[in-house]
Amino acid sequence: LILIGGFVQLLAGFLAFRKYDHLGGSAFLTFSALWSSYGATRIISAAWNTEGFTAGSVAFLVLNAFLIILASSFNVVLLCVTLAMELLSVCFLLFTLENLPLLLEIVTLSIFSIICFYGATASLANCMFGKDLLMMGPPLFTVGSSTKDTPEPPPCVCPKSHCTSGLRTIAELLNTGAVCGVPTDTVYALAASCKHPQAIEKVYRIKERPQEKPICIFISNLEQLRAAAPPISPLLWEFMENVYPGGIGCIIQKGEWLKKLGVGAGYSRVGTQDSIMIRVPDLTVLVHLIDMTGPLAITSANPSGEVDSTHHDMVISRLGHKLEGVLCDGESDEVVASTVVNCTKIDESGITIVREGCIPAGKVMQIFERVKNR
Repeated sequence: LILIGGFVQLLAGFLAFRKYDHLGGSAFLTFSALWSSYGATRIISAAWNTEGFTAGSVAFLVLNAFLIILASSFNVVLLCVTLAMELLSVCFLLFTLENLPLLLEIVTLSIFSIICFYGATASLANCMFGKDLLMMGPPLFTVGSSTKDTPEPPPCVCPKSHCTSGLRTIAELLNTGAVCGVPTDTVYALAASCKHPQAIEKVYRIKERPQEKPICIFISNLEQLRAAAPPISPLLWEFMENVYPGGIGCIIQKGEWLKKLGVGAGYSRVGTQDSIMIRVPDLTVLVHLIDMTGPLAITSANPSGEVDSTHHDMVISRLGHKLEGVLCDGESDEVVASTVVNCTKIDESGITIVREGCIPAGKVMQIFERVKNR
């Protein structure tokens, strides 16, 4: 029976390791070795000298002492099992010294059997019914984790871009006059609804952006611009058709047609007095967002003069405490902002590269020359 008990302990240790319970597995494997050794000494004691098992019993005493300490951080039942096994190790030692009282052996084995039976029954019942039907007892002490390991909550709302609910959340914030960080087809940007001039003013304060630097607008497609019927020449229309959607922004003449586009009360806070930069982004997430909000006032999501933000974590860490939300979309597609082209004199003197960004100036000029020659 003692050898059968050793096999059961070995099986319990194997199952514990399969469940990644390393403490339970180590304890049961130790118990199996002790139990089997104890049984072996009882069987062979009549034929061989068992003095060689004395050192092993001392080793079990020391090893099980460490298991007692570890079991104290789990539950009372496991602690009692290890304490009973320590008492059994003492019996093993006394037996190898031929000084084990029969009554002590009987009492120790009885206590150990009762504890193991209760522990096995409680574990089985609790696992089957998913609740603590039989109490295992609380740990005597717990190891407190450092507060630094607990992640701090983000300073603003940070939904994921691949969720419709995330887009809806950011759209609702923008429609109520909030400023949010959004992904673009280049780098991350700050967005404000063109219907809320106070939100555009807030963008300037968040970035500490000089008032003389204009803010551009993003629309979802070129058909929106056609519906507003701006006074644009055929050459400019064809040039836009070749660069939109994408990382090129065109500066064109400003006019009342912007109000038909949906700019609304923010008319005086976007662009300059005479011109406005318009871009159609090549990013599905942002296009869907603009469809839900109307044209957005956009500028890069970084403090003025600093490098662009290429991940939503950068936006959150740098400006999150000043924003109402950040639409999280992972790494940006580019590491630099868009290329800006002045098209206000396209029919008279052609185009001018105001800022070279993700699209090389040479490629922009090639597109223009192809369009003009056509």
